[in-house]
Amino acid sequence: MRHQYVNSDSKYSDIYPLIADLEIPAKRRMPFFAWEYLDSGTGVERLVGYNRERLQAVEMLPKFFEGNFDVPLQTNLLGETYSSPFGIAPVGMTGLMWPGGEHMLAKTAARNNIPYCLSTVACETPETVGPLCEGNGWFQLYVPADRDVCIDIINRAWQSGFRTLVVTADVPTPSMRERQRKAGLKVPPETSLTTLLRVAARPQWAWATLCHGRPGFPTLEKYATSGDLREVSSFLGRQLTDALSLEYLKFIRDNWQGKIIVKGILHQDDAKKLVEAGIDGIIVSNHGGRQFDGAPAAIDVLPQIVKAVGGKCAILYDSGIRSGLDVIRALALGAQFVLLGRPFLYGIAALGEQGGDHVVEILNADIANNLRQLGAREIGALKLHLR
Repeated sequence: MRHQYVNSDSKYSDIYPLIADLEIPAKRRMPFFAWEYLDSGTGVERLVGYNRERLQAVEMLPKFFEGNFDVPLQTNLLGETYSSPFGIAPVGMTGLMWPGGEHMLAKTAARNNIPYCLSTVACETPETVGPLCEGNGWFQLYVPADRDVCIDIINRAWQSGFRTLVVTADVPTPSMRERQRKAGLKVPPETSLTTLLRVAARPQWAWATLCHGRPGFPTLEKYATSGDLREVSSFLGRQLTDALSLEYLKFIRDNWQGKIIVKGILHQDDAKKLVEAGIDGIIVSNHGGRQFDGAPAAIDVLPQIVKAVGGKCAILYDSGIRSGLDVIRALALGAQFVLLGRPFLYGIAALGEQGGDHVVEILNADIANNLRQLGAREIGALKLHLR
């Protein structure tokens, strides 16, 4: 089912006109450990800020005398038509940041005709989220070592209505995430006095968690020896730590009926291998700075990946996007579509059910305004405005 873009409640447009305006109220409503999980990177966290810095360094030249024109945001990607050139990236443990967040974002995707990508390690299952997406669901796969488990997970995703599989390549092993460790974030969570006080300081989050249940990894529960969160977490550690191989990727290709996108590519050689493997799309991403702090800014390698692929598969971009202007920058450098993770989490943590819609409204308005500022009649003309 396809819908036209629906404006969110305009009462937020003057209070929170920027994505950055949602960060402060989101932080105030989330417990310390949940915010640290969302906001942090790894190592000294150089790359988190560097992604933003390098995006903002992309300059574009306005061209005038174009007269009045409408700005079409509708975008075709992999045989589907979306109302905007962006979608909602997978974020593990979304329900930790805001309880019920996966369901909220799935509904946002359906209302606004954009894709929502559910993580393997989400706090909801594909069975509960898929129908809410109304055909706009993508499923992100962390590849398990056990191939029978892999087949079962992707079959469950397909049966739940997900038609695009996003295979994450850039987590060959869990990163150190030092800041999260210092925040006391553990699975299962500690019941220390400090943790209880942090939860008590966020009564709206605490009440929502009480209503939705403790965050966990319900998609993986059936494969562990018990549904106990400690055992599921142990299973996760054993199963999802193997680096992805091209042979395994071919196995997934042979067992998945829909489109396959591989997420986390920065090297031209990897991009060329994926084209040869028949992959439908590549997401240029450094995992938002959360995996390897010595990587380049994703926006700096985007043009190289575009050139290496030569139009033989779709190119998407993810990492550091915080505005419609950032979306335009990525599109101008060759991406066909953009994914955002943290901004949508800011939205639902700050505003609840309407937060995702408001983020869509911010981005659409900013994209349309900046296209007019540039004198760009269509998204495809953006590269002509690069400085």
